[in-house]
Amino acid sequence: MKRRRLLQGAAASALAAEAAFAAAASPPSVAAPTPRKTLRIAFPAPESSFDPTQTNSDLYSSTIIAQILEAPLAYDYLARPVRLVPQTAAALPEVSADGRTITVRLQPGIFFADDPAFKGRKRELVAQDYVYAIKRFYDPQYNSSDLYLFETAKLLGLSAVRERSVKTRQPFDYDAEVEGLRALDRYTFRLVLGEANPRFVYLLADPAIAGAVAREVVEFYGKDIGAHPVGTGAFRLKSWRRASRIVLERNPGYRRVVYEGIPADAAPEGALAQPIARSLAGRALPLVDEVQVDIVEESQPRWLSFLNGSYHWLAVPGDFVKLAAPGGELAPFLKKKGVRLQRSLQPGMSMSFFFMEHPLVGGYTPEKVALRRAIGLAFDGPRYIEQVLGGQAMLAQSTIPPFTSGFDAAYRSEMSSFDPARAQALLDLHGYVDRDGDGWREQPDGRPLELVMASMGSQRDRLSNELWKRSMDRIGLKMSFDVSTWPELLKKSRAGTLMMWGYSWSAGSPDGGFFLGIAYGPNASESNDPRFKLDAFDRLYERQMRLPDGPEREALIRQAKDLLTAYLPYKVHGHGIANDLVQPWTQNYWRHPFMRDIWRFVDVQG
Repeated sequence: MKRRRLLQGAAASALAAEAAFAAAASPPSVAAPTPRKTLRIAFPAPESSFDPTQTNSDLYSSTIIAQILEAPLAYDYLARPVRLVPQTAAALPEVSADGRTITVRLQPGIFFADDPAFKGRKRELVAQDYVYAIKRFYDPQYNSSDLYLFETAKLLGLSAVRERSVKTRQPFDYDAEVEGLRALDRYTFRLVLGEANPRFVYLLADPAIAGAVAREVVEFYGKDIGAHPVGTGAFRLKSWRRASRIVLERNPGYRRVVYEGIPADAAPEGALAQPIARSLAGRALPLVDEVQVDIVEESQPRWLSFLNGSYHWLAVPGDFVKLAAPGGELAPFLKKKGVRLQRSLQPGMSMSFFFMEHPLVGGYTPEKVALRRAIGLAFDGPRYIEQVLGGQAMLAQSTIPPFTSGFDAAYRSEMSSFDPARAQALLDLHGYVDRDGDGWREQPDGRPLELVMASMGSQRDRLSNELWKRSMDRIGLKMSFDVSTWPELLKKSRAGTLMMWGYSWSAGSPDGGFFLGIAYGPNASESNDPRFKLDAFDRLYERQMRLPDGPEREALIRQAKDLLTAYLPYKVHGHGIANDLVQPWTQNYWRHPFMRDIWRFVDVQG
């Protein structure tokens, strides 16, 4: 599963910066022990909820959840190429020959963090907790934006239980036995899919989707469950000031977990991973006692706070990249401070979408398609990457990002084209002309034409809006902006009340097929924010989903990408290049392309 995030550059490591970290990655041989280790970081946008069913797919809430709840599987922190490993599972799942039956066996002796919901009793993790956690996504009361992840896989019997609850207006029956999801014994559960889905197993490594939840905790806190996440992970929630500060503390009941080292056949090149592996060897996780997360929406305060030592690392905002890493190299003044730079292309994409049910920009008729294509051609993508993302992205040719299946570096499309002349020609051809002489084009039937882009109010968003306005002015399209907060925009998007909006998707697994699923018709109002519905595309999506990775699947994905370029429900801008600045007193930090629960591996000094 992939998490939504705001439009921005992100970060990971480049080989040029790895060598500089090699000596610094291992903790000093002689160091005075600190009474309490606190990791301090900043988020550029507020959280929404710490209940997996109610996050609306936002990255920030999901990242916090991932530190608290545990999925059966995880990604190896250091292995490249990435690989799945057991987390609470005793071993990797058993998958049937037809790919439809997945059996997971858990380790005994894993316990939830203490909580009043357990009434003073130690509460062991059991298979039924995972069954319950997944069933919650089907409960109509939560209206989960991530239900489509399970509906697409067609877990046998669960949709019928949901439909019965909707029709009868009765509470969802969590005790109903269904073939698609059930506990076989105390430590074993089984999932049965309606059809083969070779990459479904990746969901079992996402704590924000498959994290274990205890039923008594949900029933104890009721509607306030989003403020009371209780899991088996390395941390637990200590305090929370909404949209301001989140504090996690070490879970005192967390079992002993030690990193076992990089598999010989998955050791990455470069000098970064091996020092981290040596630093982690034989040490029980987590390595810090507390994590403080500040919500700092404006980029300048985040930047200044990092410079004064308030935060252990910083994903450099686009407007500060040239100052922090001119030419892709760490600035001398930061190098003197001992700061390290980790830089690389990321498996994500930034985009803007058109709501396909909107009477102005939606629809599938030639003139509606022409309007969207003209808007896409007129938007100055290269300048957007340079001015808003600080040059830290590559132009995108499709929705599918690097390092995921279906990405083809040689694929080219109109998605990346900047051609105002063609845009104007398209508008003229389809009747979008200035009829009253006021300088703005009208619709073919003479009605006014005004584009409205939803936006947040940050400096980065203001820069983006200015560029959008100049781009549309150039071709005679009037444009205004609806400014709101991140959580509110997510709600409005799900409700279908926006005309246009933009954000990023960050990959949660190596499966690029997800980035086609955001245009799959049945996912409308969930991951498919535009509510794009095209039968030919849906059939391609369904066929590729059933196939194993290989040439046949790649060919179908290419056809699907072509259709998205032709109808343009999304104008995809770029794939971000991540720049992380890491303080010299921070050890073991290495951004993983897919996993979010990495804070337990990080150590801090001083």
